[in-house]
Amino acid sequence: MEKFKRLKNEGNDFVKMGEYEEAANKYSECMKLNTEECTVYTNRALCYLKLYKYEEAKQDCDHVLQIEDSNIKAFYRRALAYKGLQVRK
Repeated sequence: MEKFKRLKNEGNDFVKMGEYEEAANKYSECMKLNTEECTVYTNRALCYLKLYKYEEAKQDCDHVLQIEDSNIKAFYRRALAYKGLQVRK
């Protein structure tokens, strides 16, 4: 669990510096340790949005909403991903 927290904090630091690719990689490492932690998925979705990887962002948000069906960040970021994909629902 300690390694998970360290990786997540490193990812958060990369986001603050605008290093979204590096941050996404840290969050991906977190997911190998804990697949149920929704925050790392919504955080990685943010990185993907910043990198114009809309399909990947949508998939991360879909995953979160399967676990936690009322996660506001996941709904919001998925909407941004759909907008990026130019898909209107």
